[in-house]
Amino acid sequence: MENHILWLNKNEVESLLDMKSTIRVVEEAFRQHGIKKVQMPPKLYLYFKNHNGDLRTMPAYLEEADITGVKIVNVHPDNPKKGLPTVMALVILNSTETGAPMAIMDGTHLTDMRTGAAGGVAVKYLARKNSKVVGFVGTGNQARTQLMGINEIIDIEEIRITSASEKSNINFKAEMEKKVDCDIVMKKSIQEVCDCDILVTTTPSREPIVMNEWIAEGTHLNAIGADAPGKEELDPAILKRARVVVDDIPQASHSGEVNVPISRGLLGVKEICCELGEVIAGKKKARMKDSDITVFDSTGLAIQDVATADMVYRKALKANIGIKLQQF
Repeated sequence: MENHILWLNKNEVESLLDMKSTIRVVEEAFRQHGIKKVQMPPKLYLYFKNHNGDLRTMPAYLEEADITGVKIVNVHPDNPKKGLPTVMALVILNSTETGAPMAIMDGTHLTDMRTGAAGGVAVKYLARKNSKVVGFVGTGNQARTQLMGINEIIDIEEIRITSASEKSNINFKAEMEKKVDCDIVMKKSIQEVCDCDILVTTTPSREPIVMNEWIAEGTHLNAIGADAPGKEELDPAILKRARVVVDDIPQASHSGEVNVPISRGLLGVKEICCELGEVIAGKKKARMKDSDITVFDSTGLAIQDVATADMVYRKALKANIGIKLQQF
């Protein structure tokens, strides 16, 4: 196969990805991260201030699985006004034996799915076992896959949503009620949505929009939106009350939900409880009791992309899907 590179477009990747198997490979990638069996340099950022966007490169090597690759991904919050996704991505897989590129695939849907899977894994290990009500602040693509991921882990009884766009809320409700077996209730305020067992935030906010006094004891939060310096969605006082679990301490400290409180001296790196991989590997425990507030700070790791892309690649070979590009 090393004489060819397999190209997989967006539709092909979508046809090969389901949430259950994505959760399985993402959970294993986090476990390998927890036992220090991965190589993952920090994301590299290029900032386009004139266009309110950035471009990131994300390489990783999973040593136990012996798979490697890199994702190239943008974040441009103004893109929906232009009819384009906020996030677009490409993933390249390479042979660890020779370095030859083996596959190039669309990574846009893959990014949404692996992040949603990480949210599901976080709920599995951090949320209270009797959690039934899930709240969403933000109802874009990432909220959809977060719901898909959580729905694989718990039996949801009610979903409460709000966002800056009523149209987005209506579309989310209409689409996702077909995929989950429960009611989705639109709320007028973020405070109303915070009355839940699990809260998911998926906005591009650069200031706190979820206030400390709105969060009850026992709540678990998936903080997804902050993925670059200066972004934050949660009142720092929540982080001071909570047991904070991050996907990767160096990366989260730079660009996760904790980045602004850390940069302002409101939160110390040593106050972070642990990394999710350490919890999965059994090295650390995050939730100690039902009354604990837990926060998962998700920045998105290259190991998630490489593990998910490798699964897609193997499925594609088995199903004879994709176009083989001549390399040599």
